[in-house]
Amino acid sequence: MKRHTLAQVRTYEPSVQLLMVNQFTINLGFYMLMPYLATHLAGPLGLAGWLVGLILGVRNFSQQGMFLLGGTLADRFGYKPMIIAGLVLRTAGFATLGLVDSVPALIAASAATGLAGALFNPAVRAYLAADAGERRVEAFALFNVFYQAGILLGPLVGMVLTGVGFRVTCLTAAGIFAVLSIVQIRALPARRSQGQDRRESVLSQWRSILANRPFLLFSLAMIGSYVMSFQVYLALPLEVRRVGGEGDSGTAAVALLFAVSGLSTILGQTRVTAWCKARMAQGRALTWGVLVMGLAFVPLLPAAALPTPDGGPGRWLLAAVPPALAALLLALGTMIAYPFEMDTVVRLSGNRLVATHYGLYNTICGIGITLGNLLTGAALDAARAAGMSALPWIALTLLGFACAGALYGLGRTGRLAPPARAAEPNTATA
Repeated sequence: MKRHTLAQVRTYEPSVQLLMVNQFTINLGFYMLMPYLATHLAGPLGLAGWLVGLILGVRNFSQQGMFLLGGTLADRFGYKPMIIAGLVLRTAGFATLGLVDSVPALIAASAATGLAGALFNPAVRAYLAADAGERRVEAFALFNVFYQAGILLGPLVGMVLTGVGFRVTCLTAAGIFAVLSIVQIRALPARRSQGQDRRESVLSQWRSILANRPFLLFSLAMIGSYVMSFQVYLALPLEVRRVGGEGDSGTAAVALLFAVSGLSTILGQTRVTAWCKARMAQGRALTWGVLVMGLAFVPLLPAAALPTPDGGPGRWLLAAVPPALAALLLALGTMIAYPFEMDTVVRLSGNRLVATHYGLYNTICGIGITLGNLLTGAALDAARAAGMSALPWIALTLLGFACAGALYGLGRTGRLAPPARAAEPNTATA
């Protein structure tokens, strides 16, 4: 990680520094295990494909479906307890995945790992926003660097450990989360949300958030950005395999996708954020970021129209270069939008029930990702069957334009501005 980035991190409160390192370690532990779980379930355990899909789906549903609850608990009982509870629960879930082979136990472990993410993710972001204060945008930019570094390094570590045995991978990941839990208990100051009546019921709080029309419109407008960014894991690898085949060259081209996406963020995030903040308003930066994400699929259009070479360097280049360029532009668009997106959630919340707002925001975008991936997968199959392989890329580009237009409209009508009576962020240390 760049020395300049580490120097920036040291200018923040120790709690913010710890949260960034935590996120790197959380992603390291998660991504060293999860990419290899399906292979373990289908291979050594011999589970049917529908059972593998069920177990993985339970994890995703338990996380996306419980984000709102996790955020609500964080606002009500404090950020630190939910962070610790999530880490402890994921420790147990990962250890169980490596030690059991019965389907009910695997489903329970998968659900536990998902619920763990729902507990600590909104709390971490609300805590970071509170302690970063007026430097929230820059803090979230640095946070994304650590986030992507964990995603980049995790699968590499997992590949080495899984070569020894999947149980070793699970127990190592569980050990990482156990150590993180101890570190949080000892070193993370207690923080809790301020500015709301503790006697207010949960349902009343949820009703107030659902009545926050600008926040809901912003959440809906941002769904497309998450659908587009997820194509690094879905449509782009499938395109690489379609053109390059299933051999070692195809595997290398897929690896290039992830390397381009992760390394570009690690190397460029803070510079991109500083450039954007100096030159454009928050709403404009969001619009441009999502627009760039839509344009990311344009390089795939000419490639889809060209005949596929029979083999050799030409085929590998056609399989690798357009998807890698798309991954680079998706990363650039995310670098532009992400810090301002996270700050906008805080601003639209009026600095009240921030973790709950993050929880609902993640739930809305998570549902959108699920539906978007189903539609993208269906579009890929239909387009190939009809001999129109460019159609999904056109649809994703139009999705980017539509979401950018929605954000532009929200900005022009003043709906991305904070509420008129928003309180300044205020936190208490226990």
